[in-house]
Amino acid sequence: MAFHNIRFPLDIALGSRGGPQRLTDIVTLVSGAEERNSRWADSRRRFNAGYGVKSLADMQLVLDFFEERRGRFHSFLWRDGLDNSSADDGNTVSPFDQSIGVGDGIKTQFQLIKRYGGSFDPYDRKVTKPVAASMRVAVNGVELLEPEFTLDALNGIVSLATAPGSLQAITAGYDFDIPVRFDTDNLEIEMAGFDAAIAPNIPVIEVLE
Repeated sequence: MAFHNIRFPLDIALGSRGGPQRLTDIVTLVSGAEERNSRWADSRRRFNAGYGVKSLADMQLVLDFFEERRGRFHSFLWRDGLDNSSADDGNTVSPFDQSIGVGDGIKTQFQLIKRYGGSFDPYDRKVTKPVAASMRVAVNGVELLEPEFTLDALNGIVSLATAPGSLQAITAGYDFDIPVRFDTDNLEIEMAGFDAAIAPNIPVIEVLE
């Protein structure tokens, strides 16, 4: 198996349905009270790309993409239409969007993350597939320019040329994709007309790295 650094057809992905999934065990006690256990530390995105197929041409693109990925075998990039940026509410990416670390005078590498919530139990999601052209970084409120930083776009690690001083905040902004794979080896296609095809179920699932 391998990761193919290619994005699923964007128009089809943006018409899909899906979102984050978690796995929680719930046991109801005799008293009626509950015991809950979260089995996954990280959420996992699921989508159905079938909703984005609007024409025979779309279906042919999916078929070609599916065959080259060998069904579930190879992973690839996916653009989540709702959640693909470090910025909130669709705002323009800025170098101050997300906190990715605090300097100690030694460390120079920092993993990109995106934080959700903040009032009770915020969730830090690791971002491993940022869009390199969108990347912006700041240290202590001052934006850096390349080559003051470099980005590994295959794992989301930012490397700084100079280690930030003690307690200096490192922040970043970026657009990002997520690594996914097909969650089926069987692509069921219905020819709905001369220039129309339907594939009601094309499941795609996030690959946690």
